[in-house]
Amino acid sequence: MGILDDLLAGAASGQGGGLPAQRPQRGAGSGPSAALLALLPIVLSMLANRGASAGSGRDAGPAGGLGDILGQMMGGGQRGGGLSDILGQVLGGAGGSGGGLGGLLRQFESAGLGDQARSWVSPGQNQPLSPDALGRVFGADGLAAIARQAGLSERDTTTGLAQLLPEIIDRATPQGQVPDEDQLAGTLQDLMRRLGA
Repeated sequence: MGILDDLLAGAASGQGGGLPAQRPQRGAGSGPSAALLALLPIVLSMLANRGASAGSGRDAGPAGGLGDILGQMMGGGQRGGGLSDILGQVLGGAGGSGGGLGGLLRQFESAGLGDQARSWVSPGQNQPLSPDALGRVFGADGLAAIARQAGLSERDTTTGLAQLLPEIIDRATPQGQVPDEDQLAGTLQDLMRRLGA
């Protein structure tokens, strides 16, 4: 399917560096693949988040501990600046849009990118996402928080998110509609298994 399959194949074979135990440091010449691997847990967490408020202590992910796994990989979600704080900021916290895949799709709709987002959910060709458009979805502060958590420059972050989001949302919606929580959890857990997490 493209970049996502390449990342998963590289992680499985060990050639793509797998999911990094430590995030690449800013400026580390690990290449685009390392940047995408650093962003992948954050993107999966955005989709897995069920609207738990940052710092609430609840498992923000689907059944089976995916939220806990992702939180550990990204430096522990309970500390200040951890994954739960990032998700609260990026997904609007208590802004009423809710979390998870549905909330993320609503954010794209609100930012005037509904046609692109619907193309990722629907069967057929995915419309591309411009890195510049991500500021309208996540805001400058949200993108800066994602970049800090991933250990990447903001440019690498927006470029990577623009590549990953369409493919992962497409993969998470195989029937052309937003799946229920159990189906989504199964898809996300499968992706994590394929990454060797």
